[in-house]
Amino acid sequence: MKRILAAAMALTLTLSCFGGTLAEESGTAPDRPAVETSAQGERLQVLVEKGIISQETLEAILTYLEANQPEAPQGQGAEQPPEKPEGQQPGNDGDKSQGQPPQGGPSGDAPQMPEGQQPDSMGMLLPQDVLDQLLKDGILTQSEYDAIEELQQQSGDSVAPGGNAPDGNAPGGNAPGGNAPGGNAPGGASAQDVTYAAATSLTSGTELEAGEYTSETADENAILIDTDESVTLNQPTVTKTGDSDGGDNCNFYGLNAAVLAMGGADVTISGGAITTDGDGANGVFSYGGNGGQNGAAGDGTTVTISDTTITTTGDGSGGIMTTGGGVTIASNLTIETSGRSSAAIRTDRGGGIVTVDGGSYTTNGLGSPAIYSTADVSVANAQLVSNLSEGVCIEGKNSIALTDCDLTASNTQCNGNATFLDSIMIYQSMSGDADSGTSAFTMTGGSLTSKSGHVFHVTNTHAIITLTGVEITNEDAENVLLSVCDDGWNGAGNQAEVNAFSQVLEGSILVGDNASLSLSLSEGSSFTGSISGEITNSRGETVSTQVGEVSVTLDGDSTWTLTGDSCVTSFTGDAAQVISGGYTLYVNGVALEGTR
Repeated sequence: MKRILAAAMALTLTLSCFGGTLAEESGTAPDRPAVETSAQGERLQVLVEKGIISQETLEAILTYLEANQPEAPQGQGAEQPPEKPEGQQPGNDGDKSQGQPPQGGPSGDAPQMPEGQQPDSMGMLLPQDVLDQLLKDGILTQSEYDAIEELQQQSGDSVAPGGNAPDGNAPGGNAPGGNAPGGNAPGGASAQDVTYAAATSLTSGTELEAGEYTSETADENAILIDTDESVTLNQPTVTKTGDSDGGDNCNFYGLNAAVLAMGGADVTISGGAITTDGDGANGVFSYGGNGGQNGAAGDGTTVTISDTTITTTGDGSGGIMTTGGGVTIASNLTIETSGRSSAAIRTDRGGGIVTVDGGSYTTNGLGSPAIYSTADVSVANAQLVSNLSEGVCIEGKNSIALTDCDLTASNTQCNGNATFLDSIMIYQSMSGDADSGTSAFTMTGGSLTSKSGHVFHVTNTHAIITLTGVEITNEDAENVLLSVCDDGWNGAGNQAEVNAFSQVLEGSILVGDNASLSLSLSEGSSFTGSISGEITNSRGETVSTQVGEVSVTLDGDSTWTLTGDSCVTSFTGDAAQVISGGYTLYVNGVALEGTR
């Protein structure tokens, strides 16, 4: 009877492995049909000629239109986006608190047409509802979407940039660090649209010693540095209070921050203490001047800060903040934040470069990882602690590299759209705060302690995770090392590559039926665990029942010890390097022979 039961279980698992493969094959998109030469195709070709989209994207748009877009009756104008409910205001995205629309910037509302006049649907390249859906479905990137809207706005053929996305919500919904824009994105807003005020304004090069700087006024910086010259602050004491409702003006452009550097300034801060107690009151803000446009060069604004204590208590109040292509170089800081959406090392739209060496960085609020990256962030020799949120979070085509750091995360409460608890989250919200592309998390040496949830979680992006000699401790009872699957965002795929060098890995790996994973073990690495596609989120909802596409590669010095029957699509290495422990490894539904 036991043999019959074991055989039945093996057959069930084999069918499950085949099921994942068959589901993947049946879900493969058919070859895209050839683009027909049509009036619509000819009109949209201008987007390719202007370099806004590629020919491949044009083909995808036309394929979508052919399948989904009925022809409008002759003379009928394009459907306008729905009105926002009365009193509804957009929130913010990424590592942000809820807020109001940018003050002084574009409102995002459509301009009023003269009475009786309607836009000509034949003159509009893409109606607004179609444009929004193309973004939501991942056919257009946020930058392509914005560029098309700008082109149509210049031609008078569309609503203003930043119009309402479907259902009045920005694609991606709520990000783990805060709430996504509730419909109206900042569009072409920039720091030029912000009205700044400061208790102390520095507009030329200077060096100041042991000064005290205070602001108690909302939307006012305690110190505003706006110059392309060098400014040095030695042992400053900066105190900032006063809540802001400036929303993205705080998150993107530094309104209400204790210290704001902009205009190409070269700022050096040594020692001292910076304290804020107000919403939207970041500690030290480096704004690079590129208008929050991802991938654009900054103006050279650089903040070099060392041996300073930064404490923030309000929501949307990070420790050190970098946006718009700014540069921040920090060493031996002591940062503690307590508010919601208040990462200790924080970045936002437009990104930049952040380099940190030494110090301690602690967060206590919901949606407040120790590091939130929409930039290129490198941290070495630091203590990183998150007491309620993910330890670190990467959004979109950005990176975090940790060297000899000790990271501890206790993510005990889901935030925004997130339905999983995790310590390292890599995702794409499609909010426009980060370009889509390959995300990268690299950790060398040091330790990673995950007190709650999955150690790594990848969703709606392509992520490369590289680990070398990291001491990983997973204190969660479910012992999940990695999950690659659907979560609360869509528009891109779920893809992960994990490269381990001299690394010990333990725990289960979960790969959803519409996800893919490449796992490579090298230089004496070991993996003790199983691979499965049976995934349930923290709400108890079933996310997947079958494993997606998984490839595993072992070099001659590395091993895999099974802790459960496992399914993969391909296996490269010597079967003798797989220690079965009484379990079976299925490769494309066939049990691998030669394991020990």
